[in-house]
Amino acid sequence: MGEKQARILAFTNWKGGVGKTTTCVNLSAYLVDAGKRVLIVDLDPQGNASIGLGIAPRKSKTVYHLLCGDCDISEAVQLTSVKGLEIIPADVDLAGAEEELVRMQGRERVLKNILDQARPSYDYICIDCPPSLGLLPVNALVAADALIIPIQCEFYAMEGIAQLMYTIKLIKKHPNLNPNLAIDGVLLTMENRGNLTEQVAAEIMKYFGKIVFKTRIPRNIRLAEAPSHGKPINLYDKRCAGATAYANLCKEVLARHKGIK
Repeated sequence: MGEKQARILAFTNWKGGVGKTTTCVNLSAYLVDAGKRVLIVDLDPQGNASIGLGIAPRKSKTVYHLLCGDCDISEAVQLTSVKGLEIIPADVDLAGAEEELVRMQGRERVLKNILDQARPSYDYICIDCPPSLGLLPVNALVAADALIIPIQCEFYAMEGIAQLMYTIKLIKKHPNLNPNLAIDGVLLTMENRGNLTEQVAAEIMKYFGKIVFKTRIPRNIRLAEAPSHGKPINLYDKRCAGATAYANLCKEVLARHKGIK
C-alpha cells in the first residue's frame, strides 16, 4: 500500500513551437537534480525530446514498438547522459501508430496501461506530446495525472487552446477515460520584454487564473543551442537565463505537488 507511485505529467498544447519539448526535457532534468527519478516518454514522431538528450532511437526499441505490443517497457527504456533520467524514445515510425491504435480494443488507454506498470519505479513520468489532434495525444491525456500547458508569449497564443480545453472536458466527463485529469499549470514561454508580452500574459491570466505559473521562460539562445549538443540546459549552461528559469519552474512545480502523493 505504501509503494511509491510516479506522478504522470503530460506536456501538451496543440499549437506547435510553443516550448513543449524544451519544457519537458529541462524540467525533467531539474527534477532529477532535486533528487527525483524521472522517465520521459517521447510521444512525438519528430523525436525531438530523444534528439535533445542525445538518443538515436533507430538503434533501439521505441515508443512505437511499445504501443504496438512488440516489446515490453523494460526493452524500450534507455538511459540518458543525466543520471536518474531515462527515456522511451521516438522516431518517425511513431506516425504510423495512429493507424495501429485505431484497430485496438480500448485504444485510448493503451499508453495508460503501459505506464501504470512503470509507476513504482519513478517519481515522475513526463510525456512529451505531439502538437496535433488524434489518438497519440488522447492517449497521453488519458494516461496523465495532470497537464502542463506551455503557451508562447505571442499574438496567437490562445490559438487551439479552446479545442484542447474541450477535449480535456470530454476526457474528464467519460468515466472510462480520465475523470480525475487535472491541470498542474500553464507556463508562459519565449517571453520578450515589451507591451505585447504583458498583454498576452494578462489574457492568459484572465482565462486560466491562479494555475498560471509565476515563472516565465525567456527567449534564450542557450536554450535553443542545448538540444543540438544532446544536453538539457543545466548540463549545457547552468548559468544562463533559461537555466535559471527552469530551475525556478522546478521549485514551483515541486511546491505545488507537496502533499499530493
